[in-house]
Amino acid sequence: MIETENLFLDKARFSDWEAMYHNVWSRPESAEYMAWSLTTGEEEAKIRMMKTIAFQKEHDTYLVYEKASGRAIGFAGVERVGPCVYQETGICLGPDYVRKGFGKQILQGLMEYCKETFGAKEFLYMAREENSASNHLAKSLGFSLVSSEVQVSGKDGCPHCFLQYRREL
Repeated sequence: MIETENLFLDKARFSDWEAMYHNVWSRPESAEYMAWSLTTGEEEAKIRMMKTIAFQKEHDTYLVYEKASGRAIGFAGVERVGPCVYQETGICLGPDYVRKGFGKQILQGLMEYCKETFGAKEFLYMAREENSASNHLAKSLGFSLVSSEVQVSGKDGCPHCFLQYRREL
């Protein structure tokens, strides 16, 4: 578990399906810059939660919970990409939980986790060019832009410019 001032990141529980469905998976604002598509019903959300739980058993990914309510409000994760180099694998919050400093807490928590747990010395962060909030977050935490690459999205089939940022830990 990763803990920040207002949040904790932990493995999903099946009972979180409803909160994730209402707070994140059914919300177009949450999916806008992500590689996943909206969940359109409660049965689909239950199936998605079972898949999430199975995925999290094999990967360093988590649901994000608001401490005050205990509700699942997003997800985040990390992966190793080289010796002492880790990167985030996506940070997503429901639209009711943005602009509260939670993204910053999550990213700082992930970096600290990688440094303390794995001895990470470098952390990578990626954002689509048009996602101004994510790009602002990277810059506010001292990340340096290292590359940009146009990729065709598997979600919408459109080209998007992805910016990669780097920060020493």
